[in-house]
Amino acid sequence: MTSYYEKVGAPTIRAVVDRFYTVVLDDAELKPYFSGVDMARLKRHMVMLLCSVLGGPEVYEGHDLGDAHRGMGVTGEHYEKVGHILVTVLREDFGADDDLVEHVATVLGQVRGSIVEVGAAR
Repeated sequence: MTSYYEKVGAPTIRAVVDRFYTVVLDDAELKPYFSGVDMARLKRHMVMLLCSVLGGPEVYEGHDLGDAHRGMGVTGEHYEKVGHILVTVLREDFGADDDLVEHVATVLGQVRGSIVEVGAAR
């Protein structure tokens, strides 16, 4: 069986991540989360993470997602908005098929509890 990674490839994943962060950083509600963040480093980690999620050979070597987002005050609403941006970029900008998008959405649902801070408000 061909992995999602094999279907899209690393260059496309890098382009998805670039487009994703362009859209995220253009959002006035989301942009403050990234103040002072080394975006080149974050993009590298996101590429590794997305490659891994899609079945690629890259191993995600970044921080645990819970540790990486602890103290950021990520709200459920903002998490959902970021997830929506990612699946929209995959589908509309890069023509990802429904199976790939559903797989990514499932993973987003699985890690939500590690990232969203209960009671957070921004």
